[in-house]
Amino acid sequence: MAYAAPLFAFEVRWVIELILLVFALIVQGIALVHAITQRSDAFTAIGTLPKGGWIGILAVCLVLTLLGFGPISLFGLIGIAAGLIYLLDVRVGLRDLSDGKGFW
Repeated sequence: MAYAAPLFAFEVRWVIELILLVFALIVQGIALVHAITQRSDAFTAIGTLPKGGWIGILAVCLVLTLLGFGPISLFGLIGIAAGLIYLLDVRVGLRDLSDGKGFW
């Protein structure tokens, strides 16, 4: 009976890490695809990093998350932050720059 609690804790941690991994991959993947499909002059028009910079940051973070560093590692957390910054700040600026009607 004494061994049941640690095993349960490892199972709960594994499920939480799996949920975070799926979340990280979805956020980073959507941000990377969106960055690839945008015009490069729009990034400089809203005053952010150039398109190549965002694609590089998001691609490296996605690859490092996929290679097994996981979402709880430093690279995983940076990747989640970069993806969320892109989606919540840069994507909104790009959408406001265009006519507001877009795929995303």
